[in-house]
Amino acid sequence: MKVTVGVCGGIAAYKAAELVRALQKHALDVHVVMTQAAQQFVQPLTFAALTGHKVITGMWETPDESGGSAASSIEHMDAAQTTDALVVVPATANILAKFAIGIADDFLSTLYLATTAPVIVAPAMNVNMWQHPATQANVETLATRNVRIVSPESGYLACGMTGAGRLAETEAIVEAVLSVLHHRNDLVGETVLVTAGGTREALDPVRFLGNRSSGKMGYAMAEAAQKRGARVILVTAPTALRAPADCEVVSVTTTEEMRQAVLSRLEQASIVIKSAAVADYRPKVQAGQKLRRSGPLTLDLEPTGDILREVVALRHPGMLVIGFAAETDDALAHGREKLMRKGADAIVLNDVSREGVGFDSDRNAVTFLTQDRSIEMAEMPKRELADHLLDEILALRRPRQVLAEADAGLPVAAGD
Repeated sequence: MKVTVGVCGGIAAYKAAELVRALQKHALDVHVVMTQAAQQFVQPLTFAALTGHKVITGMWETPDESGGSAASSIEHMDAAQTTDALVVVPATANILAKFAIGIADDFLSTLYLATTAPVIVAPAMNVNMWQHPATQANVETLATRNVRIVSPESGYLACGMTGAGRLAETEAIVEAVLSVLHHRNDLVGETVLVTAGGTREALDPVRFLGNRSSGKMGYAMAEAAQKRGARVILVTAPTALRAPADCEVVSVTTTEEMRQAVLSRLEQASIVIKSAAVADYRPKVQAGQKLRRSGPLTLDLEPTGDILREVVALRHPGMLVIGFAAETDDALAHGREKLMRKGADAIVLNDVSREGVGFDSDRNAVTFLTQDRSIEMAEMPKRELADHLLDEILALRRPRQVLAEADAGLPVAAGD
């Protein structure tokens, strides 16, 4: 398989050489494209020697005595059509902006627009540049276009500052490349039932009790599961989102409608992911006409059905049940209490009091809680986070399979 590595002008450009070598160890044919700024940090000859291929350094054919070779004006089309993945390391603020806006003024940015192959970017820059709203908006735009973001790490930076912006470890970038090249079909044969969005409970014909959920995390979970081969049933409360392609979509409004939709399809599901923000209370009586302003108003509320507990009680053998918890204070304690009270296999804990993540954001940071583990997942795009969560969800199944084989008297593989 052919991988094109795009190298941009940043101090971390030298690490692209490490990435080239690491990718070659996986029997990948690596080609390199360099921006003009990148050549101020590393010579094209370095990558030509490592890859055995000419290094593309520009749009036009001009002599290049440094070991690289500029491209013909249409070579970007050949490169775009023959590569199996494009990975940009380091991805500077400048290239992220070009990709997001659609500027094509050099070979790398033109290649990005011309290719239909998966794209991975590993940003690296000054902490203030990384945290600038413009950069964050560009990253979110790219994430919505299925560009894989390998988020930078925090630490001491070349500029002397400390914070987020350091290039991710080579191993993390390689893993991202391999994951898109060798598309995982680890959910083939599974039926994943996902709930998403925020339910609404009517007060009168024009008003309702609701919450701030956008449905973005649930929709990301549905899309990630579908991409990995699962049949997906998406039970969704009202959102402004477009449902992922090829999912079975069931639209509901109230908590009771969601409850009925979930329970009636429970037998079909092997994994249930309850990421919807359901209303815990509803008015005992809905006004038949619009309520008029007439001074103080007292609402008489009653609890709604506890869908997660019912799912746990009714689940069939082998089913995994994952709940979500949105908390604003003492999040870890409340998350663990919910895990114990509900009886789910895991709870995805979301501290919605944090700025920039959670409700109505394209990014999130969560803690994956099980009976014996607590796994913190750093802030990242929700679509990327969805795949990390599915990895942990599938990891829950392996111990069950081993126990079931042992109970049945079947031999268990060494090391299990």
